[in-house]
Amino acid sequence: MPQPLVDPPALLPGTLRVIPLGGIGEIGRNMTVFEIDGKLLIVDCGVLFPEETQPGVDLILPDFEPIRDRLDDVVAIMLTHGHEDHIGAVPYLLRLRDDIPLIGTTLTLALIEAKLKEHRISPLTMSVEAGGREKLGPFDLEFVAVNHSIPDALAVMIRTVAGSVLHTGDFKMDQLPLDGRLTDLRAFARLGEEGVDLFLVDSTNADVPGFTPREADIGPILDQIVHRAPRRVIVASFASHVHRVQQVIDAAAANNRLVALVGRSMVRNMGIAQELGYLSVPDGLLVDAKKAVELPDERVLYMTTGSQGEPMAGLSRMANREHPTIEIGPGDTVILASSLIPGNENAVYRVINGLIDLGANVVHKGNAKVHVSGHAAAGELLYCYNIVKPRQVMPVHGEARHLRANAEVAISSGVPRESTLVGENGTVVDMVDGIATQVGQLDIGFVYVDGSTVGEITEADLKDRRILAEEGFISIFIAMDPQTGKIIVGPEIHARGFAPDDSVFDDVRPAIVKALEEASANGTRDTQSFQQVVRRTIGRWVNTQHRRRPMIVPVVIEA
Repeated sequence: MPQPLVDPPALLPGTLRVIPLGGIGEIGRNMTVFEIDGKLLIVDCGVLFPEETQPGVDLILPDFEPIRDRLDDVVAIMLTHGHEDHIGAVPYLLRLRDDIPLIGTTLTLALIEAKLKEHRISPLTMSVEAGGREKLGPFDLEFVAVNHSIPDALAVMIRTVAGSVLHTGDFKMDQLPLDGRLTDLRAFARLGEEGVDLFLVDSTNADVPGFTPREADIGPILDQIVHRAPRRVIVASFASHVHRVQQVIDAAAANNRLVALVGRSMVRNMGIAQELGYLSVPDGLLVDAKKAVELPDERVLYMTTGSQGEPMAGLSRMANREHPTIEIGPGDTVILASSLIPGNENAVYRVINGLIDLGANVVHKGNAKVHVSGHAAAGELLYCYNIVKPRQVMPVHGEARHLRANAEVAISSGVPRESTLVGENGTVVDMVDGIATQVGQLDIGFVYVDGSTVGEITEADLKDRRILAEEGFISIFIAMDPQTGKIIVGPEIHARGFAPDDSVFDDVRPAIVKALEEASANGTRDTQSFQQVVRRTIGRWVNTQHRRRPMIVPVVIEA
């Protein structure tokens, strides 16, 4: 249930304030602001990808409004890892102040620097490593290695005079990770013995029992699928999933196939990962996508974006026969090596159906073990709670069901129910002497990126777009003498997405003429009032005769 809006009190000296501006109640746009003694620390600044109910929207950003006038007080943006839902909104925040320092590991900073280069922003960066510690104003940060679906992920311990907060970022507890990077449970235990006053914990898989399967289990299955494929193989994954791309490259090499990377973000990110040594590629294995079409079908494997059904991504364009170089056909094998992000199900299944209609054999998580999650399941979370033994818990990164499930796991480990703070975006939590209390609820909205515009699209605009998409559009043009009410031209009625033939409106034209004559006889003279008469008349007719509610745009001019 949404929290009632409550303005938080003025922040007293020595009090730590925690405000999530995104990532609570959703999978994406993760961003949390910490404030104490006039200084702010931001952990992550990511994007949320739009759903079908948000037509035309490219990205959704966290709501920066609560800190827009405080950006000079921000000491740094701490980036836990390089996924888009944690770094994607950084360019939009740096547009407001471009010298905010960015803190992260080598790969994380490389990925965000490449993204910022496209926005023509040269950031200030501070590279850190697991086990390191940095003092930034009133914040004392310690960085802890965690295992995730991208290398170099971190948790962060934030120490202040008001108490300590341990933020896991995204993590899981794979005990045989591909890169050998374990979640540092020894550090978690040490921090727990020191005392963790507030534990912010990844909730994405909290409603999944047991433990997340190992990444190492995926490699042999991918190898078998590639080995059996008679023609081309197309693998779709996130553009930053270095581990999955490594497994695909290994499978291709073992089966004498060359690999072509498809999609600008895939090419960019994997180039960075290879340059920094996070991706191992045998010499001569990679081939340009344009040259790959000249290879025999059994010798090529394409690694592409589009695993979430994004309309402009490579896989969707292939399914729609819109890709400039790759045309899917019978005998091709398509592998979707990713989980479904909630809200993307319809888009993904639409792509799958399109690929099957083209004759492809589609392999996905529903029919083969070609992906494992990068997030801890309930068993792993319970393990962490027992190790850390936090005083209080605030679930983050998840929809409402994930947050609640995470809280229940914490409670089962012995955390008092009243010490689990299940909030939402804009929930204001203050900590004094290690005790955290919810003190307010801000009004946090969605900030839409639509082409080159940021924040100009409103919910009303999206409603109009949905009406246009679902109900159609009707325009009516009339020229009339406002003094006599006589119609000189029209009514000319045109529609899009409503009826195949405009002749359907022949029945309503006399009703519009009559309504305007009556309005004029009753003293109406201005064009705006006449337009309202037209809108009401045709609106009633459309609703009664066709059970539709299209967008109606009447234009009445004086003749």
